[in-house]
Amino acid sequence: MTDVRVWLVERTYSDRDLLTLVYATPDGEQYLQKELAGRLGGETTAAIEVGQDRLSSVADDSRQQRYAEEVTRMAAKHDPSDTV
Repeated sequence: MTDVRVWLVERTYSDRDLLTLVYATPDGEQYLQKELAGRLGGETTAAIEVGQDRLSSVADDSRQQRYAEEVTRMAAKHDPSDTV
């Protein structure tokens, strides 16, 4: 299986101490959502490599565009391994 580089495009915290990270492909057409316990902390990097089979499709055109724009912004400011 081929790995794909995805970039952090969204980070949210819930009132239940849940951290949600969304990583997307450069075209904004696919994404990976990770949910972590907020108290566990850990480092969040600008980009990660994941298997193609772990990605979901982005159905909404405006969300696709927003993700693509955020990937462009992140990639211009950060190396993939940068902690953000």
